[in-house]
Amino acid sequence: QVQLVESGGGLVQAGASLTLSCAASGGTGSLGAMGWFCQAPENEREFVAACSASGRRTYYGDSAKGRFTISRENAKSTMTLDIHTLKPDDPAMYYCAARPAVAIAPSRRSWEYDYWGRGTQVTVTS
Repeated sequence: QVQLVESGGGLVQAGASLTLSCAASGGTGSLGAMGWFCQAPENEREFVAACSASGRRTYYGDSAKGRFTISRENAKSTMTLDIHTLKPDDPAMYYCAARPAVAIAPSRRSWEYDYWGRGTQVTVTS
């Protein structure tokens, strides 16, 4: 069974940068495209970024363009999300997600992802 574990969240100052990581285990050969989503309290889950199964194609949500960078290293079964210049409205729980192996294209639709991590919390202080 595929497991995704996020790490790298924490308390950071506004303006700082942060790297979130997602480590996949258990049948990683079954993974297709992967992505990051975030959810703030009382808000719906929001698409942040996604990359194709190969990692060569990336796709960003409107609010993530320019400040977020997604990357993937299949040899290590890891995916990262670099967040630059954190803003006060960035705080949220960030989730890693993966599509099944046949779904190689990145997607912004959360329901197209079969596997989810438990999330890592990002808190921004002014």
